[in-house]
Amino acid sequence: MTNSAREPSMAPVGTAETGPDVVADHRDIVFGTGADTPPAGVRRSGVRRAIGGGARPWSWRRGLVLSASALLLALLMALHAGIPNQVGNLGSLVETFLPWFGLFMPVLLAGALWRRSASALVALLLPATVWLTLFGGLLGDRSRPGGDLTVVSHNVGAGNPDPVRTARVLAASGADVLALEELTPETTGTYEKELVRTFPHHTVQGTVGLWSRLPLSDTRPVDTAMDYGPLGATKSPEVKLGYNRALRTTVATGHGPLAVYVAHLGSARVNPRAGFWTVSRDRNARALAEAVATERNTRVVLLGDLNGSLDDRAFAGLTSRLRSAQDAAGDGFGFTWPARFPVVRIDQILVRGVTPVSSRVLSATGSDHRPVAARIGW
Repeated sequence: MTNSAREPSMAPVGTAETGPDVVADHRDIVFGTGADTPPAGVRRSGVRRAIGGGARPWSWRRGLVLSASALLLALLMALHAGIPNQVGNLGSLVETFLPWFGLFMPVLLAGALWRRSASALVALLLPATVWLTLFGGLLGDRSRPGGDLTVVSHNVGAGNPDPVRTARVLAASGADVLALEELTPETTGTYEKELVRTFPHHTVQGTVGLWSRLPLSDTRPVDTAMDYGPLGATKSPEVKLGYNRALRTTVATGHGPLAVYVAHLGSARVNPRAGFWTVSRDRNARALAEAVATERNTRVVLLGDLNGSLDDRAFAGLTSRLRSAQDAAGDGFGFTWPARFPVVRIDQILVRGVTPVSSRVLSATGSDHRPVAARIGW
């Protein structure tokens, strides 16, 4: 046999080769560097393999801790009134920051998606529903045009470094009636001097005052139980007036007399030993509610720093008789404190017998609180 007989025959150039080896080589070329994209059928098969191998299926049994946390959050918000105050005033503390509990929901949602937990995802519907039921009505702008009188309230701050600027900002706010809280003997004269051109009528009763474009009458301090017990009963009215923190007056409007209260309730403090300390504030709130309850004028406006959110049960005596201008006609939650980054609304405008048509929070003035304003109508 010749050498040419023993050598394998060579296919002519341009001739298609067949056979298992050639087919394999063809596949390598197609799915390797020889082609940019595989055929459609192969692509679909690859996608299915990637999905099946790279992603876990949703599970009802996975993420049970997340599910339990979502249910606990819902119960906490829905049953906040049942949280006892006997230990560290916990109930009032929760109610003060209740709107912020909604921030836990995005965290739980992220956990549910990461764990691919169907049970956690469904459980999150419950706290979302509770939060929207409690606060959904506060989202968006509820104001409308109109109104007859603009009222403004501001805790000007005892440590305000520039009371002149604060007074001028308030004078330009468009207020018809302006209430100030936390006045001091050193700053009262400054406010009187700067505000007299805009507000010809005013009264100061201790640490609170009212400035008005309209005449005032029947003005008197309101006893909010700053002093109590046998020692308090021994103090004269003159002594008590020096640190009085509430007043009541009548504003003569074109629609008839309007009873206006100005109040600055006791402070609230978070104390590691006592918890959420609100003893004086709660006592002041009860006394103020009793004074409002005896008010004979059907039209009432309460302006002031109440040192608490109206969600707090401590203000039930007031909220049962008055309604919040911010809730009725504001834009959003209207947080006022602290001024640099407000997280809670403790400066309030409450009304009875008049209609709030708008409510807003004004820009910072140098105080640690932000001013609040409302437009009311008859």
